[in-house]
Amino acid sequence: MRVLVLNGVNLGRLGKRQPEVYGATTHEQLAQRLVVIGQDLGLQVEVRQTDSEAEMVGWLHEAADREVPVVLNPAAWTHYSIALADAVVQVPRVVEVHISNVHAREGFRRHSVISPYAEGVIAGLGLGGYELALRHLAVTS
Repeated sequence: MRVLVLNGVNLGRLGKRQPEVYGATTHEQLAQRLVVIGQDLGLQVEVRQTDSEAEMVGWLHEAADREVPVVLNPAAWTHYSIALADAVVQVPRVVEVHISNVHAREGFRRHSVISPYAEGVIAGLGLGGYELALRHLAVTS
């Protein structure tokens, strides 16, 4: 089964941006790790990152049209992007992932316009949340 892991705005700065919150692992290292984990689970994982909301919407449309499950970290778009929410609702399976515990951070981070359309939400488990999302998709396919 093919799975897209889609990372939003500023996540390309992993390893550099607030390592005390997001860790020292770079996005490239995360992507390599998730591909290997996916192989172990029998999944074909493709990891993408963009700072363009339009590009992310296009990728979600692609997933919807091809019925490809998505592990999505919408990053800051989580809290306000109705465009992203409208695209997510079209994807058959979405697991929302957040590296930090968004509920223990600033008040504006505690609301997600994406969560109502996700089959599950994983927050605050660091990069391990991605692995849990992949495991979930593998065992429930």
